[in-house]
Amino acid sequence: MYENLFEPISLGPTKLRNRIFNPPHGTTLGAGGLVSDDLIAYHEARARGGAGLIILEGMAFHPSFAFESAYLNAGRDDIIPGMARLSRACSRYGTAVFGQLFHAGRSVRYSHDGSRPLVYSASDTPDDRYRVVPIPMPNEMVWEVIESYATAAARLAEAGLNGIEILASQGYLIGQFLNPRINHRKDEFGGSLENRMRFLSESIAKTRHAIGTEKTLGVRVTLDEKTNSGVEKEETIEICRALEKADHLDYFSVISGSSASPDGWIHVFPPMAVAPAFVADDAAQLKSIVAKPVLVAGRINQAQTASQILSEGKADMIGMVRALIADPDFPNKVAENRSEDIRACIGCNQACVGHRLTHHAISCIQNPVTGRELDLKPQPIQSKRLVWVVGGGPGGMKAAVTAAGQGHKVVLYEKQSKLGGQVNLAEKLPGRSEFGGVTTNLMNELDRSSVEICLASSADPDALHAIGPDVVIISTGAVPRLPEAEVTDMQLLSAWSVIAGESPAGQNVVIADWSSDWSGLGVAHMLALSGHKVRLLSGASTCGESIPAIVRDQWVGELHSLNVEITCYARFFGAQARTAFFQHTINGEAIICEDVDAIVSCYPPQSNNDCDWMSDLITPDNPSFQIKKIGDALAPRTVEEAVLEGVKAAWSIR
Repeated sequence: MYENLFEPISLGPTKLRNRIFNPPHGTTLGAGGLVSDDLIAYHEARARGGAGLIILEGMAFHPSFAFESAYLNAGRDDIIPGMARLSRACSRYGTAVFGQLFHAGRSVRYSHDGSRPLVYSASDTPDDRYRVVPIPMPNEMVWEVIESYATAAARLAEAGLNGIEILASQGYLIGQFLNPRINHRKDEFGGSLENRMRFLSESIAKTRHAIGTEKTLGVRVTLDEKTNSGVEKEETIEICRALEKADHLDYFSVISGSSASPDGWIHVFPPMAVAPAFVADDAAQLKSIVAKPVLVAGRINQAQTASQILSEGKADMIGMVRALIADPDFPNKVAENRSEDIRACIGCNQACVGHRLTHHAISCIQNPVTGRELDLKPQPIQSKRLVWVVGGGPGGMKAAVTAAGQGHKVVLYEKQSKLGGQVNLAEKLPGRSEFGGVTTNLMNELDRSSVEICLASSADPDALHAIGPDVVIISTGAVPRLPEAEVTDMQLLSAWSVIAGESPAGQNVVIADWSSDWSGLGVAHMLALSGHKVRLLSGASTCGESIPAIVRDQWVGELHSLNVEITCYARFFGAQARTAFFQHTINGEAIICEDVDAIVSCYPPQSNNDCDWMSDLITPDNPSFQIKKIGDALAPRTVEEAVLEGVKAAWSIR
């Protein structure tokens, strides 16, 4: 159906089999700045899955920015052997591999030893997001960095990579030189546009000389940094015109956002509240003024969307980072007319960006094998078992699909008339309907499996004795609970009940947010949109503290626009006579909210113990079946842990 995605294309000397590429993104899978077996396995999975091109994560290459716990280091000769192995692993599937050279400049949050490092930029202009004051890069160091682009590129070319990309986007070092709001230099790298782009143009020219014409050379740019402190779009277009005229480049890659500001940062890793394919029009604008191929990325997670961008002539190749994190086989499934089998990314940012920003290996809440390709491998089973899965939330669904895929006979019991568990609540929140894709994707997997599904059904002792399963996976989830606080003459509701449709009495609502996750932000958003006056009081240092910062920041902006009052460090104490009492978590002083009609509690749920009776049936004399608890039934957490534990539980059945 989407034939144009599979038309070959040439980026300079590199011929690609299709128009789908995996853009650069941090994985935290390297080892001390070098290529690891885990990193090779990660990219090999995407090559095997059909990606035409993989552009590796941004690599450091100069001592002024070299944090080897987080970045590969192309400034070292010993990166060549591992990079060669990675290239060969991907080329076996007909996938080209480019390396991206990256310098963050002032946008640094890492440290070598716990102390704040010295960071360099065009000038000493402070960074609004990282809260650092950089050192103006000395003139001789600028020229040294330019030379280092070339020598690093030569290393990657020697390793067998097909091309090199220079990152000049999103407010990182080159972008800092390009930006007149940041660059106040008086030497040949500051002032006029020609001077400000000298760092970039010289780096490109020397890199081209270093790698020759048999390797592809591209640049990544941002037309819209989504902040009022970024480089103007018109100026970026002029820069691209000048770069094309110099004739060293084979392609331009367009992305959005900026590392330098909170509003711009949201669009670097856009959450589900940001419209899909929001960068396509920027790519189209650039494509209208340059002759070289234009690549685009930015929340493109559907084959139809990708195909439409190509058919409308907005870009020549489509980047799909998170789509390929969720489902590495995305291209092959499209090529085989199996688009309905794709595990679509939902833009939650939890285990991909979320892991990266907490210094953990990249993964996916729907596909925990991502980033664990070597650790999570199915093993041959010893014999076919009868497996009961009790509870049809994400963890139970994933456990059932995985166990059936291993060859076991699986029966899934769900006491509700619908699968999905808490996902059915989360998707009801404003701007979060895409989260329901977790259930949709798993239901599609179940439909293609041999799992027997019993809705509106519960496992009971009689059935257990009569049928005699070998293994029972308990995934009954959690149930809400209210805080142990005295509340008189006032309505007290759980967040779950409000999301499910129970309306608070009156207009003035206070949300007592212990959890500081999606529930407090989401309920506040929902109630504010419905006309309630909402006060959100969080026990954490910031509301939404336990969810990825990009998701939280976008949501907090929405709440501010809706005049939601937010107070942090607030522990719920009790309520009476239209007054809610909180206690400051640090100094213990009272925080009083008056004129309150209802209180919505976002208190931690507790594990559902409906199946605890099963454990009583197992004795040393009668070990008739195994029990495995997963997800919230074991301990209340998130979808990520439930799905991961579902996979592990199923694969442990022998």
